[in-house]
Amino acid sequence: MSALEEHVVHVSVVTSDYAAPELPSEALIKQWVALALEDEAPCEVSVCIVDEAEGRALNHQWRGKDAATNVLSFPAQQPDGPRPKPLGDVVLCAPIIASEAIEQGKSLMDHWAHLLIHGVLHLRGFDHDQSDTAARMEQKEVVMLKTLGVEDPYQHPVTEAGA
Repeated sequence: MSALEEHVVHVSVVTSDYAAPELPSEALIKQWVALALEDEAPCEVSVCIVDEAEGRALNHQWRGKDAATNVLSFPAQQPDGPRPKPLGDVVLCAPIIASEAIEQGKSLMDHWAHLLIHGVLHLRGFDHDQSDTAARMEQKEVVMLKTLGVEDPYQHPVTEAGA
């Protein structure tokens, strides 16, 4: 059984009043999530792509910041019971990701892959609040991205991920 078959990944796109730039396919999203879940027990992850208004509202509600951000992660409560257990939700803001990719001179799809992997790692308990945990999380991201042929995103100036 492949890593993708072990996990349940739900993908939704909510871009009500925004003409979304090029979005990754559902197959790519599922591939990137499976990569970020490499050694995780079977679980369920929801990925939602939103417009700037929705991204701003969620960031304000949950983080007290009145601006849209690139990625937010919402870990699920871990109920007892059979697998796959819900791991949580990752919300990605399409216009922020597109503008960051341009500003940072990165491939749009590479930036999507990085931020989705970053968000899923947050669901797995990784964080970047302190230098030691940030270094551990970044190293994991770099290794995963390398398997996709994506350059180290930390070798370039980056906008802080909002997860």
